[in-house]
Amino acid sequence: MSGYLDAATAMPLHPAARAALEAALDDGWADPGRLYREGRRARLLLDGAREAVAEAIGARPDEVSFTASGTLANHLAVLGALAARRRFGRHLVVSAVEHSTLLAAAAHHEGDGGETTTVGVDATGRVDPASYVAALRADTALASLQSANHEVATLQPVAEVAALCRERGVPLHVDAAQTVGRLPLHDWDLLSASARKWGGPTGVGVLAVRTGVRWRSPLPEDEHESGRFPGPAPLPLVVAATAALRARTSTHADDSARLAAISQRIRDELPRRIPDVDVLGPAEAAGRVPHIVAFSCLYVAGEALATELDRAGFSVSSGSSCSSSALTPSHVLAAMGALTHGNVRLSLTDEADAADVERLLDVLPPIVAELRSRAGAADL
Repeated sequence: MSGYLDAATAMPLHPAARAALEAALDDGWADPGRLYREGRRARLLLDGAREAVAEAIGARPDEVSFTASGTLANHLAVLGALAARRRFGRHLVVSAVEHSTLLAAAAHHEGDGGETTTVGVDATGRVDPASYVAALRADTALASLQSANHEVATLQPVAEVAALCRERGVPLHVDAAQTVGRLPLHDWDLLSASARKWGGPTGVGVLAVRTGVRWRSPLPEDEHESGRFPGPAPLPLVVAATAALRARTSTHADDSARLAAISQRIRDELPRRIPDVDVLGPAEAAGRVPHIVAFSCLYVAGEALATELDRAGFSVSSGSSCSSSALTPSHVLAAMGALTHGNVRLSLTDEADAADVERLLDVLPPIVAELRSRAGAADL
């Protein structure tokens, strides 16, 4: 693990991705739209990459497009579906714990005259399917629900919500950034993901639109990627991303079982070793992804805790994990009714091992005690 505990933001580049990238720089530099041999070679690489992603997410290859990031994939999925379904209505439904990039798309929609309904969550960060579908209206053009929460690991009831949305004729967009390559995915009409979450390079996002789902690009028309993303896909990066996805998918069952055991060890030990700590998300392993553990410490600033852990050799996320540079309280924790300060997210890479976790559990209590002492709070 080497102390890096922010895999939910970005995974280290997978060895398979690195090898594929080097090969693709030699073979994938030409325009895949050209008929000469270099272009045909590039086209074969692009088609193979698209097929690999399609297989991983349960799609057809022609339903998959590559974008420049997961952020852009989220924006295009939401705004494109809303643009295409404008005659049905201008109402969007989202959960209160969506990634900030999705909420930014919703805010943009509202600024353009649309309307958004935000569905609350319970104390674990989970949406109630009945409450979610109750927010749908006759003029609802799109619903969006993440597959798993990026801050507290909570798995959302996507299959149940998708079935209810289907009954109402409302397409469902799923932000699958934390589950692609980790869990099977089938119940979606539009899907977005980010390659750097599964060990691919930064600069590759995935946008998938089911055949028959109305979608129109909110950007100027372009012939690339079936008109869904302007400009050519960064082919060497795409090839590297799909190599990482293939490798991850082939081992995800074993990796998930191992990471689940490590995560459970952290969840069990934190309250035993540190007073006044709240471990967040579902208690049951079946209700969460295995690689994320989040907790909040009373009387401790999360940024200070992250800084001290960095000095001890551990890289963690604090604050709102998608806007920590602004040091804003986490909208996810606020929606859950949890403590929004002193929170830390640990997210494990595939290389996480028990020895490094034990070292983390050893260094964390004295760090928390020292920070509480500096703040004038007794470590009870």
